[in-house]
Amino acid sequence: MHLPVLKRLTYVTLCAVTMAPVAATTAKNVESGAANGNASPIYGVTLPKGYRQWEFIAPALEGDPLNEIRVVLGNAVAVESYRAGALPFPDGTVLAKLAWKRVQSPEFEPASIPGEATTVQIMVKDSKKYAATGGWGFGRFIDGKPVDEAQHLTCFACHEANVKRHDFVFTRLAR
Repeated sequence: MHLPVLKRLTYVTLCAVTMAPVAATTAKNVESGAANGNASPIYGVTLPKGYRQWEFIAPALEGDPLNEIRVVLGNAVAVESYRAGALPFPDGTVLAKLAWKRVQSPEFEPASIPGEATTVQIMVKDSKKYAATGGWGFGRFIDGKPVDEAQHLTCFACHEANVKRHDFVFTRLAR
């Protein structure tokens, strides 16, 4: 076998073996809030424990009418997949998008700064559980509570229409 192919196979095997326990733990943590009413309607997604300490994936600016500054974070499974350039994302991938109103800096006019926090959005990859929505479950939260079902009905439709070719994920890794 050609050496670069062997190295890639070794890397993929090592990732699969080492990330399986992480994926299982993350899935358990994501679903742990379902019993206490903090799960999103339709998908049952909750805010994962410790998600604010996850690794930075990329920033995002949302134009009008939302006018938000956003930061996308990923769990270890997501980060490894992004770094490897692997699509589709593996089961156990979880992405968190934190959003704030974009406000003009009082110190420097051209700069924007985060204003009031708006939402936290979560995407969970589980190809069996969420087969009808491209393998992804969605959660949108305001002040730690899931928003209504009507808002969750729009999640997959937007992702499906715009980024199907990228496993339904808008965000690219910032380099």
